[in-house]
Amino acid sequence: MSILTPRIVLAITLLTTVFGCHFKGGNNSEHAYLGGEIINPKNNRVIIYNTNGKVLDSITLDADNRFIHKIDNFKPGLYSITHGGEYQMLLLEANDSIMFRLNTYDFDESLVFTGDGAKKNNYLIKTYLSNEKEAKQLVKYSKMEPEAFNSFIEKRRNTQLNKLHEFLLQNEESEFFKSIIEANINYNAYADKEIYPFAYFGNNKLIHIKDLPEDFFEHRKNIDYNANYLSRFFAYNRFLSSHIENLATHSYYKQNDFHSKFNRHAIEYNMSKLDLIDSIITDTTIKNNLLKHKAIDFISHNHTELEAKKYLDYYLTKSTNDEDKAYMKDLVSNLKLLRQGNPLPNLSIVNYNDTEHSITSIITKPTIIYFWSSNSKSQYRNSHYMVDKLKSKFPQMDFISINVNDNHDEFWKNIVNNYNFPTINEFRFKNSKQARKTLAVNYLNKAIIVDEHGIILHPNANIFNSEFNETLEELLQKKHLIVKQDAL
Repeated sequence: MSILTPRIVLAITLLTTVFGCHFKGGNNSEHAYLGGEIINPKNNRVIIYNTNGKVLDSITLDADNRFIHKIDNFKPGLYSITHGGEYQMLLLEANDSIMFRLNTYDFDESLVFTGDGAKKNNYLIKTYLSNEKEAKQLVKYSKMEPEAFNSFIEKRRNTQLNKLHEFLLQNEESEFFKSIIEANINYNAYADKEIYPFAYFGNNKLIHIKDLPEDFFEHRKNIDYNANYLSRFFAYNRFLSSHIENLATHSYYKQNDFHSKFNRHAIEYNMSKLDLIDSIITDTTIKNNLLKHKAIDFISHNHTELEAKKYLDYYLTKSTNDEDKAYMKDLVSNLKLLRQGNPLPNLSIVNYNDTEHSITSIITKPTIIYFWSSNSKSQYRNSHYMVDKLKSKFPQMDFISINVNDNHDEFWKNIVNNYNFPTINEFRFKNSKQARKTLAVNYLNKAIIVDEHGIILHPNANIFNSEFNETLEELLQKKHLIVKQDAL
């Protein structure tokens, strides 16, 4: 968490003065207050979501970029706020009166809560950031032998639980708060254990998942598959997702040769994940969310139309959410237009100088189109860095960088300027929402490769994939733009 500078302390004092009178309420009333100030706002609105993930209210910031909102008919639980594509979850209980102050240029690290209920939310943010930091180290940790990895994860988990115990000795908080933090700690550790076999064994040796120590998955005895109050909690969903992937490997090796290379995109494997979700989860919110997540993951990758149709039909028998079903049908329809050999949809994009172009009009040679969001600092830095390397290796290629946000232009332009990205290759969508749907941009690492005529060569590449260079070389060899290495 950021250290409070005198300037921030002064600002928080001012906020308390402005909002203080609103935050004095009778202790018997079932309500809560939420207010705050946003530095460098991306737009003029803050959206508050209730414990079910439904929009509670959309609030306009005042002239000083502040807001205040009273939540009546209050239900304690995990609420969330969004602003300009940024998302933050917070814990609200009866009679809480929480203010926050954040700078959109450093969203998570700058977020500070004050007021009644602030301590628990600052602690929650602290655990979020800790989990995020540890997740980035998972590739390094997963090189450990299974026994050492299991011991390391358990030691880390117990250390975090002990710190929580110390916090609770000094601060009187509810059992609900305790359960939320414990879930955040435990499910984050459990997710790391479920992910570990895929990283440690890799696709060629994943069959050895059966040889892990007997106590490696001991945590599975403590799982609540229907914890509705955690249905929008990142650590819980991260665990469930990786857990289902792991369980499905057993059915995979029942249908494939013992020594075969693991194929995470095999349709039987992915259909078995839907079966598992349907059989072990009864809570409709959790079940439908996980079904949708797995369906998007499979359908978004390169499959034949027959496979996509077969998988969609199977998914539709499992989900009970009509909105999700309509979304998946649209996704399959849009992906039909993005198959190899089809022309790239001719969408409108806007360049750094605010000039509008049709995307196909600026394609004059084989091109990689990649995407980034102003809300994902590590992704946009890494993607531009990776493209710089690709430019050197593949000088015959062009690169089009598209920002997917629908915020004010100044935000993506500020990032372009701050990181000295070449402005000649930087664009944004004119209609971001529709364009993301048309191009099926469901995740930021997606890239589309087209030839000099705008014909799709690869609709769903990933420039961070270890096999990307090989894939690109094969495509260019077919276009006779490079000579096969062994022919030299």
